[in-house]
Amino acid sequence: MSGTRAHLLAAAERLFAEHGVFSISNRQISEAAGQGNTAAVGYHFGSKADLVRAIVRHHSTPTEELRAALLTRFDGSTVLRERVACLVLPYTQHLASLGTPSWYGRFAAQLMTEPKLRELAAAEVGEAPALRAATEAVHACLPGLPDRVRRERDDMAHTLIVHFCAQRERSMTPEWPSAASGLIDAVQGLYQAPYTSLEVNQLV
Repeated sequence: MSGTRAHLLAAAERLFAEHGVFSISNRQISEAAGQGNTAAVGYHFGSKADLVRAIVRHHSTPTEELRAALLTRFDGSTVLRERVACLVLPYTQHLASLGTPSWYGRFAAQLMTEPKLRELAAAEVGEAPALRAATEAVHACLPGLPDRVRRERDDMAHTLIVHFCAQRERSMTPEWPSAASGLIDAVQGLYQAPYTSLEVNQLV
């Protein structure tokens, strides 16, 4: 990646994390990256949507590599905790590798809460084969869980991981190993929690 492109990507990630994707203009990103040409973002990335995709891709690639290594390490395992670790550790280890301060955790949390951004991220992350394999391995440890409940808990687990990491990142003292351990405990418990087919209005 060229120096200019890297500076623009880093500036965009920080500004998006601090102020929100829709609050920041391409001009502000160019200025923050020290670029005199205010059209630099458009020249190097295209649209803002393309820029968001580039940030996601920049982080999803090393995260996928970490996840693939863990899948190899736990190949054949039917231990749920080890399979959950393949969901959690690649993300926390990647965030840890960014140093302090980092911005991607907070940026990623925004992607989950804004529908348009979530679609952009899903298009990128949805193509990640190691993530799909890790999720399927978790499902294989829970044969008695209905498909609908598994999918629902996948969403819950993903939301918990991303938003908890964003909170830790914001603290500027994230202590990622401790965060990872707590997340693995919580996500394992989430998947193993009992489920009911009762409607909510039957419970009150």
